[in-house]
Amino acid sequence: MRIGELARRSGVSERSLRYYETQGLLRSERSPGGQRRYGEWAVDRVVRIQALYAAGLNSRKIAHLLPCMRDADGGPSEIATVQLVDELAAERTRIDAMIADLTRTRGILDEVIESAASPRPAGS
Repeated sequence: MRIGELARRSGVSERSLRYYETQGLLRSERSPGGQRRYGEWAVDRVVRIQALYAAGLNSRKIAHLLPCMRDADGGPSEIATVQLVDELAAERTRIDAMIADLTRTRGILDEVIESAASPRPAGS
């Protein structure tokens, strides 16, 4: 598929897809006319990249992690190094802390909303 179709199917801009290539996160074949061509596996790869960015990982960590993940094409995956596993465990701990913070914040907002929505006695 061409870059426009990959962008449409993955919900990611063409500019982002080009950036992913420069960062080594995505690869394409080139047509005789120089146009980028991607296999079906690329949609799954882009979705994974987006999820990892959303989790707060940077492109360097994602580039180290992606070869350890099996793409939809079933291609071989590498074994993660001990260092990478340690880095990912630290990222998971960071994400868990963020989830806990957001859960507390949501609880505070729920209290404020409940208080604001409660009927008030007349004259107050």
